Amino acid sequence: MIKFDLEAFKSISEKVFNCDSPSGYNHNIVKLLSTYLDEYNVEYKVHNKGTIEVFIKGNDSSKVVATSAHVDTLGLMVRSIKGNGNLALTKIGGPIVPTLDGEYCKVVTRDNKVYTGTILSTSNAAHVYKDSESKSRDIDNVELRLDEIVKSKDDVKKLGIENGDYVFIDPKYVVTESGFLKTRFIDDKASVVIILMLLKYCHENNIKFNYDTRIYFVVYEEVGHGASAISDDISEFVTIDMGCIGLDLAGNEYAVSICAKDSGGPYDYELTTRLINLAKENNLNYTVDIFPYYSSDVTSAYRSGKDFKGALIGTGVSASHGMERTHIQGIEATLKLIYSYLC
Repeated sequence: MIKFDLEAFKSISEKVFNCDSPSGYNHNIVKLLSTYLDEYNVEYKVHNKGTIEVFIKGNDSSKVVATSAHVDTLGLMVRSIKGNGNLALTKIGGPIVPTLDGEYCKVVTRDNKVYTGTILSTSNAAHVYKDSESKSRDIDNVELRLDEIVKSKDDVKKLGIENGDYVFIDPKYVVTESGFLKTRFIDDKASVVIILMLLKYCHENNIKFNYDTRIYFVVYEEVGHGASAISDDISEFVTIDMGCIGLDLAGNEYAVSICAKDSGGPYDYELTTRLINLAKENNLNYTVDIFPYYSSDVTSAYRSGKDFKGALIGTGVSASHGMERTHIQGIEATLKLIYSYLC
């Protein structure tokens, strides 16, 4: 069984989480991941959209299996420049906007100038606005306050900031001594790190995969078309994404979640059962769950007309699309389950 290397996890995850990559802005994270893939001596290609496809020759070529994680995150973009020099925003994916009130951020222009700022309610001062506590924190009622001397729309435009510029939210990455990973974008950068750790371990220990395998680092998952272009020859596809926590769901931060059904419908019965049995055989802490408001790379690949058995696993994540948190125990269980499936 694969051994979990905490120091390697911290080293890789700090770089991955602090590399801004909201959907559509993928070039920097692709460069970062490419350096790891080169180090692990695996064959790969970068598709036109930015998805990385890794090719691994297995012991058996009778079928091709696949896994994936998405490197793109939730984010924001400049919708318009206001007359007072603040910026109106639009969402990329589905961040919970009230959790963004007071967050530090960066704006990057098309010519790569970077400016810092803060996301704030449009009623942002208790001594001024009667509704400072009660005002809705939806996307139309928050704005970006730049850390620049700007007093008009023209002042902002002189900085080079335009509509459509990306806004990067500070992830606030932390690994606590008690083993919690707390940061934005655990969905799905924790899974990206899990796959990198798998490749690192197999490279260093000369471990072969069971079958010919494709690994996808996907972009655009948060906006619905992440894995729409996977290869036609794949027989099985186990994607790694976040596990849900809350209400009557069984998931928790210390286990790998195995999803039986999400908003796209049920996952493959035989493959899901096989993963459950692998978790049992390897004494992994796992849960089986239904994710009510959720879709994955498997879903987008299904909707593109691909024919394969699909399944979904991932570490349980608290407060998804907000200030997320999981535990090293859940990450380790997820790593060991995908290793048991592929190797």
